[in-house]
Amino acid sequence: MAFTALFDACVLYPAPVRDLLLRTAKTDIFRARWTDRIHDEWIRSLIEERPELDAMALQRTRELMNAAVPDCLVTAYESLEAGLQLPDVDDRHVLAAAIVGRADVIVTYNLRDFPAEVLGPYGIEAQHPDEFMRHLFDFNTPAVLFAVRAQRASLNRPPQTARELLDTFQARGLVTLVSALEPSIDLI
Repeated sequence: MAFTALFDACVLYPAPVRDLLLRTAKTDIFRARWTDRIHDEWIRSLIEERPELDAMALQRTRELMNAAVPDCLVTAYESLEAGLQLPDVDDRHVLAAAIVGRADVIVTYNLRDFPAEVLGPYGIEAQHPDEFMRHLFDFNTPAVLFAVRAQRASLNRPPQTARELLDTFQARGLVTLVSALEPSIDLI
């Protein structure tokens, strides 16, 4: 594996992005990490936005995620939190987990909350999921195409065309990834 990435709650919240990240992690081109607290955050946010969702089903998703990615849970990071400085103090647990989990990258939509000058001394950088996925695509195109194809094949309620899946990614901010995938749309 080339590197380790810690997923912030905001990238686990939209299901299509979460699914893409997990399927790509299962190709072993990077090591995916998160914490129980990150799980709690994405589940809480999703239920706040969509109260009709079944909390037990989301807990099942959590369990399936943990089972799908070996050694994904970072623990024993809490003692570092108090000594960390970030623009949003509520994000200190993410940086603490990234340090303990030896992550190279924090994948987040909230880049402004993880400034380079704070993360740099720890050898960590923050990347938008689009930047992260585009780097993965450039690093190992076949693995990313495999993950995208597997994601599309799993969509059966309703099924989606390759174009519809790429449009879904585009709507979730994965603009440069979609541009890179479009020439291979027949393989998706």
